[in-house]
Amino acid sequence: MNQPQSRSFGTSEVPAARATIDRIELPEFVPPAQPAGGFSGERFLDRELSWLQFNARVLELAEDPDLFLLERVNFLSIFGSNLDEFFMVRVAGLKRRIAAGMAVPSAAGINPVDQLELLLSQAHELQKRHAQVFRQQVNPALEGQGIRIKKWDALNPEQKAGLRKWFVDQVFPILTPLAVDPAHPFPYISGLSLNLAVIVRNPVSGKELFARIKVPDVLPRLIAVDHPGSRNVPSRDVEFISLEDVIAVHLDNLFPGMEVVENYAFRVTRNEDLEVEEDDAENLLQALEKELLRRRFGPPVRLEVVDDMNPAVKALLVRELNVEEDEVFSLPAPLDLRGLSVIAGIDRPDLHYPKHVAHTSRALNESETSKAADVFAAMRRRDILLHHPYDSFSTSVQAFLEQAAADPQVVAIKQTLYRTSGDSPIVDALIDAAESGKQVLALVEIKARFDEQANIDWARKLEQAGVHVVYGIVGLKTHSKLSLVVRRESKGLRRYCHIGTGNYHPRTARYYEDLGLLTTDEQVGEDVSRLFNQLSGYAPKTTFKRLLVAPRSVRSGLIDCIEMEIAHKKAGREARVIIKVNSIVDEAIIDALYRASQAGVKVDVIVRGICAIRPGVPGLSENIRVRSFLGRFLEHSRVFAFRNGDDPLVYIGSADMMHRNLDRRVEALVRLSNKSDVTELLALLNRYLDAGTASWHLDSEGNWMRHHQDANGKPLLDIQTYLLESRARQTGAGRR
Repeated sequence: MNQPQSRSFGTSEVPAARATIDRIELPEFVPPAQPAGGFSGERFLDRELSWLQFNARVLELAEDPDLFLLERVNFLSIFGSNLDEFFMVRVAGLKRRIAAGMAVPSAAGINPVDQLELLLSQAHELQKRHAQVFRQQVNPALEGQGIRIKKWDALNPEQKAGLRKWFVDQVFPILTPLAVDPAHPFPYISGLSLNLAVIVRNPVSGKELFARIKVPDVLPRLIAVDHPGSRNVPSRDVEFISLEDVIAVHLDNLFPGMEVVENYAFRVTRNEDLEVEEDDAENLLQALEKELLRRRFGPPVRLEVVDDMNPAVKALLVRELNVEEDEVFSLPAPLDLRGLSVIAGIDRPDLHYPKHVAHTSRALNESETSKAADVFAAMRRRDILLHHPYDSFSTSVQAFLEQAAADPQVVAIKQTLYRTSGDSPIVDALIDAAESGKQVLALVEIKARFDEQANIDWARKLEQAGVHVVYGIVGLKTHSKLSLVVRRESKGLRRYCHIGTGNYHPRTARYYEDLGLLTTDEQVGEDVSRLFNQLSGYAPKTTFKRLLVAPRSVRSGLIDCIEMEIAHKKAGREARVIIKVNSIVDEAIIDALYRASQAGVKVDVIVRGICAIRPGVPGLSENIRVRSFLGRFLEHSRVFAFRNGDDPLVYIGSADMMHRNLDRRVEALVRLSNKSDVTELLALLNRYLDAGTASWHLDSEGNWMRHHQDANGKPLLDIQTYLLESRARQTGAGRR
């Protein structure tokens, strides 16, 4: 049998060896090819430690005195939320593997037990630093702006009276004190709940007893002292008190006839990762719902307590919750700084980033009229590269689907949904289309972590409206971002496609940085149709021409592109690789980049989160630079650019360079064919990488250093601010 031949250099086609691969549910096999020089596993940085360093970069933003104050508060809240998820998933998973005897050394060569010790040690340091930033830097700055968190004793009599009434009316009926004695076993403590450990004394017998009260999460964590029943916080001087402090001073209401001796706040984090054996699940929705119920009862992986807690009370919690001493985090009150989101939401424009209005893409609305753009007409003119949130999501992607739903010439819509909002106009558009008689397919990924229940709810809503809802391929998460509209036109049916890097989520599209391509290209349309057919039915003999699709061809296709750059360099031509992702861990991809560096290829990696590359190592990676960008928007786009002689190849899509993305998810990358789009995107990447642009730099030891000021202490260019201002100037110029 003739073997498929790889295309010559300079082509913009996917290599033939990749184009003929079928059956995407079967993971690809990539022969190991390590870099020369005998470098061991130490050539990789540890992924878990790298994640903690990512969250440390988030904390650096909270520490930055030049940042808007309420944005610093928001970054403190984000840090806490991030760390919670890290413990619930990554630490919990590592503990589970160690306990089961299934843990193996990490790719960086770290023993699992040593790795867990390192993670806990660094997490302790980060949480202490997190608390210190709030207490020593941010909270004093808030007080200077008239925003204060008060203790009960600092309130005046009128304020106390108002809060007492509010407590009796709105809080007391919700609370349930749970005693611990021979007749009442130690209560179950739900994950991430804030609790009060209360010691009460029987005044007759003198016996002391333990009780637990859960701080209700249906109420705001911080209460506006003068407006306790309102969720609308005044924009100027305002005083808050924590909900647990209000409960603590009213404990005598909960234990009448007993003496309240002491009380302390504590919080438990549990293993909340999901395990669903799809092969054995007749109905994936039902199996997932059962697992969501079990998630609440996962084993504890972290216990947070206030640092003044009585040692005897702490010992009781440690014993009853069965946690290790190094899993106990003693921190100054208040615990769980996610609650600061109440303060971060205060309407003080002077303390927030300046408001921005996303503009309609110029390619969609060339005439700059107030009339909504005809998305289909614009797509027939040319491919449209979107860059959110600078380009409006609502007037582009959302409008594309809403117009498709309303257009009588549209006969079918196919859509992947990984995460979206419960009141999503995307979901509404699909329902409208189905109710008007169009064929509508929604490929819903109900296993999107921590959005499972929401996805189940609107999956059922779609089904009830007549949408064909499917859940993809057994064993794989569908993470690709695809939309296909089939429209009847004078020359026959035409396919209109959107392929993106981000979710079809109108709210997050306002603060996630993402890319998307709107196109009527016939090859892309054929590829997307074939992929949907594989995901919804049986289509094992599927080939793709313009897409790289995981788990079959993303890893191998990108490695082919890297190898082509190596060949170009060896032939005396210029060669370069630029990769922008959320995370990069995959050893095969990293080793290919190391080989490229050894061949003299310049490699630039832009990564927001986890990075296992060790750049700047002599003989291995001295031609690799790694940069990270964090700020107002969450950098979420994935871009893969190769110089390819003088015919650059640029892919965008949903895949990060993680094992899960490349082996256990359906991902799609599309190659851009419009030369102006390629040029524009390469210029954008070079702006990110410019020495005058603020970023974090990764060194060969795995340390990140922030570079945001020049030698004279002046701020470097902030890429997100630059893009906002640039887009505003372009829009203004178009109107003149």
